[in-house]
Amino acid sequence: MEDQRVLDLVKQLVLRLLSHSRNDSEQSTISINTDKALKYAMRILGSRMTPSISIDEAAMAESIKRHLVNQGKSSDALTFADLYTKFSSKSGPGSIQNKLSILYLLKVISEDRRKEKRSDSRVPSSAFLSSTVSGGLPVLFEIDGGSRNQKPPDKGWSGGVLLVSKDPDNLRDIAFREFAYLLNEESEVSEGALVRDILYACQGINGRYVKFDKSIDAYVIPESIKMPRATRIMVRKLCELGWLFRKVKGYISESMDGFPTEDVGTVGQAFCTALQDELAAYYKLLAVLEAQSMNPIPLVSETPNSGNYLSLRRLSVWFAEPMVKMRLMAVLVDSCRVLRGGTMAGAIHMHAQHGDPLVQDFMRRLLRRVCSPLFEMVRSWVLEGELDDIFAEFFVLGQPVKAESLWQEGYKLHAGMLPSFIPQSLAQRILRTGKSINFLRVCCEDQGWADTATEAAAVVGTTTRRGGLGYGETDALESLVVEAAKRIDKRLMDVMYKRYKFKEHCLAIKRYLLLGQGDFVQYLMDIVGPELSEPANTISSFKLVGLLESAIRASNAQYEDRDILDRLRVKMMPHGTGDRGWDVFSLEYDARVPLNTVFTESVMARYLRIFNFLWKLRRVEHALIGAWKTMKPNCISSHFFLKQESSIKLLFTSTLRRCQVLWDEMNHFVSNLQYYIMFEVLEVSWSNFANEMDAAKDLDDLLAAHEKYLLSTVEKALLGECSQALCKTLFVLFDLILRFRSHADWLYEGIHELQARTVDSSVSSRTRGRSRSKLNNETSGYGTWAGGGRKALTQQAGEFLRNMQEDLDTIGKEYSSLLEGFIAQLPVQQHVDLKFLLFRLDFTEFYNRQHPSA
Repeated sequence: MEDQRVLDLVKQLVLRLLSHSRNDSEQSTISINTDKALKYAMRILGSRMTPSISIDEAAMAESIKRHLVNQGKSSDALTFADLYTKFSSKSGPGSIQNKLSILYLLKVISEDRRKEKRSDSRVPSSAFLSSTVSGGLPVLFEIDGGSRNQKPPDKGWSGGVLLVSKDPDNLRDIAFREFAYLLNEESEVSEGALVRDILYACQGINGRYVKFDKSIDAYVIPESIKMPRATRIMVRKLCELGWLFRKVKGYISESMDGFPTEDVGTVGQAFCTALQDELAAYYKLLAVLEAQSMNPIPLVSETPNSGNYLSLRRLSVWFAEPMVKMRLMAVLVDSCRVLRGGTMAGAIHMHAQHGDPLVQDFMRRLLRRVCSPLFEMVRSWVLEGELDDIFAEFFVLGQPVKAESLWQEGYKLHAGMLPSFIPQSLAQRILRTGKSINFLRVCCEDQGWADTATEAAAVVGTTTRRGGLGYGETDALESLVVEAAKRIDKRLMDVMYKRYKFKEHCLAIKRYLLLGQGDFVQYLMDIVGPELSEPANTISSFKLVGLLESAIRASNAQYEDRDILDRLRVKMMPHGTGDRGWDVFSLEYDARVPLNTVFTESVMARYLRIFNFLWKLRRVEHALIGAWKTMKPNCISSHFFLKQESSIKLLFTSTLRRCQVLWDEMNHFVSNLQYYIMFEVLEVSWSNFANEMDAAKDLDDLLAAHEKYLLSTVEKALLGECSQALCKTLFVLFDLILRFRSHADWLYEGIHELQARTVDSSVSSRTRGRSRSKLNNETSGYGTWAGGGRKALTQQAGEFLRNMQEDLDTIGKEYSSLLEGFIAQLPVQQHVDLKFLLFRLDFTEFYNRQHPSA
């Protein structure tokens, strides 16, 4: 309706101009020229006449005035200046806003009038717009009507087109009309019919002449239809748009029919929706072109590219931009046919790396729609800890696990679904932020994280509602993730340290599982030693628990937090029939949620391994202390041997010295080894761990620090994978020292037994000779004991000492051999601290051998 109203107004204006510009004798020609004048007016209104350079209104007016002066029309220049002053001063409602365009239009029409006067045109020189510009405007239409098959005019004909190019004779237009005439002569199908069929093909519909051929997968015109080869090629090129449309439309239909299956997903649906939106704009363009194609075909004498007539060449111009977009959509369809989720978004993003602004704008608009589900998943995960991913499209994967495994195994990063526009570091931070929220909510039963997430969004200026983030806002996304991660991780660390006392529990494990509480360990070993010397299958666990409680009450451990002491328990490891209590006894620490995220079963198994090693080391130390207590009061048992003959006396002293020296060597080895383990391993590792705990910013840092602490302890304590041979040698040394303790006990027990038998024999002899005189009694008694019992005891003592010396020599040689092998293996160990152990042991053993009396 609006277009019809404009057309009526233009027609009335043309009729008024023609009626004012003719006299009565010329009124009969008005009806003849009305149609062409109307077309001329519509072409003027539909033209895009703009200056070749940027110019303002005043400069345009000055150019017109200067041109009039150069032509010798000074009075006209003054009149124009006066009229322009009045024209430019008009403002307000009803005034003309774009005065520059009016001035430029009048200037172009005036120049066209002057050129028409100089040409030999057959058009009459009378004008129909003489009242518009001083001097009038020439009529640029033929008086005689033309037909479709009319011969083209002479070469000098200018064709009634406003000359705005550097072709004053319109030679290009003349050649084009001649070419169009020849085409019309050679083709059985009009150009308008071809245009309509092409428009149908661009919508996936077969036309009257242009049809889709499945055998060659293209739109073609049957060979039976007469048509120039150039036209046929152009039609096929234009129909490429329809072929691309079929591919895109087919993908959309196939995907939407399959939704909501896992193969499509929400990202695939968003991609299809974005393609449909682009096709909607494409449909609008086709509707406009189809409306233009309904205009009547112009005469040969008319300009083919004027007005609203749609030719094949004009159609190719109209199709330039849609062809670029449709090709890009077809490429995206081929690339994303088997992709989904973040992989699809990443593949589309790769095509956005283009230098063409048109392609960049199109891809940015498309990606914003495609990535909307992904960014919503990121927002929901980072701020709410919710994994809203029904079709496994997100780069964070969740799986049902127990609470203690939530952090380690509950959520993983799926690298295959990570879009290329999200860096790996940012993805890791996104993963950890959502994990922290879930850990606080599930394991720590904390709700304070919600306020923390809201504060983080407020700080970066991002809304917590849907649609707050989108493609192209990677910096805003990173700011949100960084701020949310910082605040939520701080909340998590505060809960772990203050509410669940993580540091205190770590210290308790060091004190009781790593035997760092010396008074507790010593008292426990003293009271459980007799019990653990029994066979393992005869030991009562309940009795051991009671002994553990006694050790706690008798040491400084009694001042420990009750929650920590309640977690300390006795554990009897699986054992066989020949095992003793020492071999199966251990302590364990009950780490509940959320502490068991750090102290997992595998971690506690390694702590148990360290405990068993330290417990055996303490047992060996305890055995050597017990041997020393047995050896220290030996002076009371030496009187008998000192009164014997020199061979027995020498044998006795050499055996005792051998036992003493061997104990000294073993004690130095165990003391240095224990010093190394307790101070250079446990204390140094704990100090480093405590510093890293204070510096940890998130749970991953805390886990890494604890793993480093535990690994350092295991490696430096000779329990690592690379130290298995060394550890076996060390355990054999421990067994040998325990064997020495048994032989030392046998030695001194034998000495005490011989002394006791000597005393008993002396008492019996004095009783038998009580009636004799004191001197005779003492002499006869000594002689009787010496003549009978003393010889037997002497022989038995000599045999006993020789056997013990042989056993001690055997143990000494075996110990020396094992110790040399142990020391020889230290230089090849990877950990540098083991080399310091080598220096300490090697120097000590060398000094002991060189200074045995020290």
